[in-house]
Amino acid sequence: MTGKRDLKILLRTLKPSLNEGNYVFISLKDIQHISREDILFEFKEREGTTVILKKNKADELSLTYEFIASWITLTVHSALDAVGLTAAVSTALTKHDISCNVVAAYYHDHIFVAKKDTEKAMDILREFSNA
Repeated sequence: MTGKRDLKILLRTLKPSLNEGNYVFISLKDIQHISREDILFEFKEREGTTVILKKNKADELSLTYEFIASWITLTVHSALDAVGLTAAVSTALTKHDISCNVVAAYYHDHIFVAKKDTEKAMDILREFSNA
């Protein structure tokens, strides 16, 4: 099934969904000691491999992190070549001084916001469907 490309439709049908739990970003040189089942996201950078894990798993593995986030999934199926979705979402959150880290996956975009900003971010994202 092909994802949606029309920005107006994407924004009107975002349907943000809050995933339970606390999530952390970690950069490691070696991720061999972490089970693939525990890794939510992985991206190789020159400095190391960034992984997103549940906070409790990172604590269990004694891994260091600086940022505790909530994970919001935009449940609309966006096309990978859709234009403007990330910009619209990040701009709306920026207007309320909310930082966001966006991960685009095949079917959905995922937004990570500071735990303290969770409810406000959800309210802002829900407003798109009322516009």
